[in-house]
Amino acid sequence: MRASVSAPTEAEDTAADGTTAGAGRSPRRARGRQAPLVVVLLAVSSVCALSLGTPHVPPRLLAGALLEGDTTLAGVVVTELRVPRLVLALVAGACLGAAGLVLQEALRNPLAVPEMLGVSSGAALGVAAPLVLALSLPAAVQPLLAIGGAALGGGLTLFAAGLGRSPSAVLLTGAAVAAALQAALLVLMVMADQLDLQLIYRYLLGSLSARTWDDVAGLWPWLLVVAPALVLCAPVLSVMRLGDEDAEALGVRAQRARLTALAVAVVLIAPVTAVCGPVAWVGFLAPHLARWFAPAAGAVRWLPWSAAWGAVVVTVADVPARLALAPVETPVGAWTALLGVPVGVALTRSGGRDRGRSRRGAAGAEGAR
Repeated sequence: MRASVSAPTEAEDTAADGTTAGAGRSPRRARGRQAPLVVVLLAVSSVCALSLGTPHVPPRLLAGALLEGDTTLAGVVVTELRVPRLVLALVAGACLGAAGLVLQEALRNPLAVPEMLGVSSGAALGVAAPLVLALSLPAAVQPLLAIGGAALGGGLTLFAAGLGRSPSAVLLTGAAVAAALQAALLVLMVMADQLDLQLIYRYLLGSLSARTWDDVAGLWPWLLVVAPALVLCAPVLSVMRLGDEDAEALGVRAQRARLTALAVAVVLIAPVTAVCGPVAWVGFLAPHLARWFAPAAGAVRWLPWSAAWGAVVVTVADVPARLALAPVETPVGAWTALLGVPVGVALTRSGGRDRGRSRRGAAGAEGAR
């Protein structure tokens, strides 16, 4: 009797978590494939980022160029231009990937991404407005402006949706708030002169061009602040997947947890947006990749993998962004969108088929019982 009861329960849990019981994808095997794939992609894209370009530095000479520092042209290019850009791509991608998972789990919606909740648009508005208004502000203030704009966008979304009582209402309201903030950005672009207009346009597409060690250093204080909160947030997100009523029964205040998750996501997204601009699709694609490779895991395990996949997406996308139309650089946000749209659609379709198999398996087990 115990075995007959436990079988459908496991199947139902599998369906709820997106496990692919009938898809032939073992969670342990999937995780085993995920780690080497992430490492290989990061290694190959990092070598390409440091080696390719003008001047070309062969991979066998990279170690020497790093050690030589500013004594040779190759050393200057690698250590002062390419390495900080690579580090920034890794950090920015990890932050956006983790933030995407936090938002999706808190709202229990795989489409809950920064671009759909007014967070990215608010952060971009906070950075672009002083530029158009010709306000001379120190660079250290930009992350604060981005955080203020992101908090404004996210706060408007939550309050307009009834403080997050309905995850679906939050998503629909967020789309409306994001559209309003983007309209405000368009008004600013009309007011800007030609030079500022070009800067704002490239910024809004997301770019890693001409970033230095100072830009990288500006992100670390915010990461040190949000990292402990992110670690503490992951177990709560796992409970939130059960629904508000079950989470409340287990001692989690769903509304407060959702607000806290939004605050964590804002602090992850806003500094990156201040430095790189709104890099689209990373917050959507990275969590889906993490779930696809480990469908039976929870938020605690998905979070580091989502951050890792975010770093992979931005690092891989930055290689063609820098080289495809050389010597002209294209925005990395355009390439993350080109990469994210087909892969995201494929993952979503695959997940839908897998959940359908799991539901049929659960229904069959229930009927057998």
